[in-house]
Amino acid sequence: MTGAAGVSAHAELWSAPIDRVRAIAAAPRTEPPPPRSLSWPALALRQFLSPVTLILVMAAAVATAVGDATDGIIIGVIVLASAGLGFAQEFRASRDVRMLLASVSTTVDVDRGGEMLTLVLADVRTGDELQLSAGDIVPGDCRLVSAQSLVVDESALTGESVPVDKSADTPLTADTPLAARTNCLFRGTHVVSGTGVALVVYTGRDTEFGAVAARLMKHPAPTAFEHGLSRFGILLLQVTIALTIAVFVINLVLGRPILDALLFSLALAVGVTPQMLPAIVSVSLSAGARALSRHHVIVKRLDVIEDLGSLTVLCTDKTGTLTGGTVEFSQALAPDGTADARLLELGALNSLLQKGYRNPLDDAILRVHQPAPGESLGEVPYDFARKRLSIGVQIDGTPTLVTKGSLESVLAACTSIRGDRSPTAFELVRDRYRALGADGFRAIGIATRPLDAGERIGVASEAALDFAGILTFRDDVKDDVNLEIADLSGLGVRVVMVSGDNRFVSRSVASRIGLRSELVVTGAEIDRMSPARLRRAVTECDVFAEVEPRHKEEIVAALKAGRRTVGFLGDGINDSSALHAADVGISVDEATDVAREAAAIVLTEKSLAVVADGVRLGRRTFANTLKYVRFASSSNFGNVLSMVIASAVLPFLPMLPGQILLLNFLADLPSMLLSRDRVDPERLERPGSWNLRSVRRFMIVFGALSTLFDLATFALLITVFHASESLFQSGWFIESALTQMIVLVTLRTRRAFFRSRPDTLFGAAVLAIALLTLVIPFLPLAAAIGFTAPPFGMVALLFALAAVYLGSLELVKRAPWSGFDRGAAR
Repeated sequence: MTGAAGVSAHAELWSAPIDRVRAIAAAPRTEPPPPRSLSWPALALRQFLSPVTLILVMAAAVATAVGDATDGIIIGVIVLASAGLGFAQEFRASRDVRMLLASVSTTVDVDRGGEMLTLVLADVRTGDELQLSAGDIVPGDCRLVSAQSLVVDESALTGESVPVDKSADTPLTADTPLAARTNCLFRGTHVVSGTGVALVVYTGRDTEFGAVAARLMKHPAPTAFEHGLSRFGILLLQVTIALTIAVFVINLVLGRPILDALLFSLALAVGVTPQMLPAIVSVSLSAGARALSRHHVIVKRLDVIEDLGSLTVLCTDKTGTLTGGTVEFSQALAPDGTADARLLELGALNSLLQKGYRNPLDDAILRVHQPAPGESLGEVPYDFARKRLSIGVQIDGTPTLVTKGSLESVLAACTSIRGDRSPTAFELVRDRYRALGADGFRAIGIATRPLDAGERIGVASEAALDFAGILTFRDDVKDDVNLEIADLSGLGVRVVMVSGDNRFVSRSVASRIGLRSELVVTGAEIDRMSPARLRRAVTECDVFAEVEPRHKEEIVAALKAGRRTVGFLGDGINDSSALHAADVGISVDEATDVAREAAAIVLTEKSLAVVADGVRLGRRTFANTLKYVRFASSSNFGNVLSMVIASAVLPFLPMLPGQILLLNFLADLPSMLLSRDRVDPERLERPGSWNLRSVRRFMIVFGALSTLFDLATFALLITVFHASESLFQSGWFIESALTQMIVLVTLRTRRAFFRSRPDTLFGAAVLAIALLTLVIPFLPLAAAIGFTAPPFGMVALLFALAAVYLGSLELVKRAPWSGFDRGAAR
C-alpha cells in the first residue's frame, strides 16, 4: 500500500486532520464479505466432484448409452445414495462446527451512529467508533479519537516485542514509519493497558495487516494426522492403479467385452478406494468436537483434535488452574512486619484510579477497601517488563506518586525503606518476602515519592522511591488438582507450571500439588541460558517463575524442539504469543479477547480435569478414524486381490459392477458410525501415531487372509454346489459382506472381540447389514442386480466358513508381525 515516493496510499490515516479522516471513513466503498462456510448446495455439489464419483457417473452414462440401462441405473442409484450419505454427514458436521465457533466468537464494543453495540470482529465496518480497553483486539486500521494511558502490542504486525504508547495527538507527517504512527491503531494488534476511542477507517484486505497477510499467504502446515491420511491415500492409489490395470488386461486377454471389462475394472477401483474416508474423517472430527463441547471444551479448528490427543506436555499458568483463582487480600504489612492500614489505602487508590487492565489483585484490594474518590494526576501503565504501575494522586494535599507491583521490581526503583537507606533494611524486606512466599502468600510492594512541581509523570518518575510496605494475598490450591495432575500423568502428559509470580510462591504451590519443586527456573535465568541449555532445562524442571511473555514462548519452543507435542493453557494478555507458539493453544471463555483469539481450544471451565477429558476424547477420535483405515485397507485390498485371481480362473465375472458398488456401499453404512464407537482404555493411555510401513503390513497380512478365505469360498461354490454365474455371484456377495462385517467387529480392538463392547448403535448397524445381505438375493429385484436365491445349505456353509474366518482373525491379530499395534496407532 505505497504510492509515490514510497509514501503509503493510506497516509491520510495518520497525517490528515481528524475531520478529514472521518470523511474517508464515511465514504462508500465495496468491502469483500467475510469468508463463510460452504452453502448446502455447494456442499451437495462437492459430493459429485471427487475423481472416483466422476468416473462412476461417466461409467453409468456409457453403460446406458450402449444399451445396458440396468447397469447404468444401478450404478447411478448407488452413486446418488453414497453422495446423499456423505452430504448428510458433512452438512451436520459443518453446522455443528459453526454453532461451536459462534459460542466463542471474539467481540468488541462499538459506537455506530450513536448506538452502542457489541459486535463480532468480522462485523465491524468503517465509520464505527471502537471503545477499547485492555485485552481488546483491534479489528481494523483506526485513527485514535481519544486515549488514556493507552499501550498497544503491535508485535503481530511489526515484530517489535515492546508495547507502544498511543495518543490522539495532532497529525503526523505522511512519511512517518509504521512503528512511529502513535495516533493510529492497526488490525491484528491488541490493547495491553489503558483505554481509547478509535475510528475505524480501513478493514479487511485494505489494512496494513491485510496487505502483509496477502503477501505472505500460505496454507498452514499439515498436522501429523493429515500427513498420515495423505500418505495412506497415496498408498491406496498405487494399489488401485496396479490392480485395476491388471484386472482390465486379464479380462481383455480372456476375450471378454471391452465395456464389461471397463465397468468391472472401474467398479474394482471404487472397491479398493475408501471414497467415504473424507466424510468419515469429517464426521469423526465433528463428532469429537461435539463430544468435547459436552465436556466443556470448544474446538475452534477441527484439525487440532488430533494434536490434543497427541499431547505430551501441558504448560499452564498457576492462577485459576492450579489454584482456586479467587485471590483474597490477606494483610497490609509495614517493612518490619507489623500491620499498617495506610498501605491498604495507598494500594486501593492505585487500583481504583488506574485506567488499564484491572487484574485479580486489584479486585481483591477493592473488595476489602474502597478509598475516598480522588483525581489521577497521571499514570505510568503496567507492563510486563517493568512489572509495576504508578499513579499520581493528591495525598494530604501533596502530589504523590504511588507505585504498586512485583516486590522486587518496586524495590529496584527504591532508594530507601521508610527513610532507611541501609542495605540491611533492604535485605530484611527481601527476607520477609521469601518467608511469605514459602508460606504460599503472594506479595506485592508499595512505594511512594512526592512529585515535583509541574512534573510530567512518566517511566522516569519511577526513581528514588521510598518503600512503604507489603500487601499480601492468598489463592489456595484447588482441592483435587493433585489428582488431576496424576490423571494427566497417567495419560502420558507432563504438567509444567509457567508463572509470572515469584519463585517462592511458585515453589510452595508446586510442592503441594505434586510437581517437582526442587528446581525452579526464573525468567532472569532463562535470559542467561543458551538455546541448548534451555532445552535441557525444560526437561529437568517442572516450575518456571517470574517469567515474561517472551520467556513463555521460549519455553514452548524449547519443549517442541525435543519432538514433544506441547499444549499451553493461559488466559491473559501476556499469554498470547505462547498460545500461538504451542501445538495446542488452550484458553478459557472468560479470558482476554487476545488470549481467546490466539487459542485453538477454549474451555468453558478452567480445570485440568477438563483438559484430561479432552485428551481422552482426542485420542478416541484418532483411534476411531484409524479403525476405518484398518478396515478399508485390509478388507478392500483383500476383495480386489480376490477379484484379480477370480478374473483369471473363472469363465465369467466373479461379481458384476453394480454388485461390487452395492457391496461397497453397504459396508460403508456401519463404517459411518465408527466415530461413535468405544475405545479400549489401554488405547487411550498413550498418544496415537502414524506408521505407514505398519499400515502397509497390516493391509497385506489381513488382505491376504481375506483372499485366502475368498478362494476357499470359490472352491466351495464351484466344487460342492456347481454354481452358475448368478449363483456364484450371490454366494460370494453374501460371504464378502459377512466377512467385511466380521472385520469391522474384530479388527476394531486388540482384545478378543467379545471382551471389547462396541457402541450399541454401531453394533446394531453391523448386525442389520449382515441380515440385509442375506435377504437381498431373495428380494424381487434381485434378478435385476444379477442375483439368484441361494439354497439353505450354501448359506449354512458360508456361515460356517465366516465363523472360521473370525477365529483366524482373532489368532492373526495377536501375532507380532500382523502390524496391528505398530500400524496406524501405537
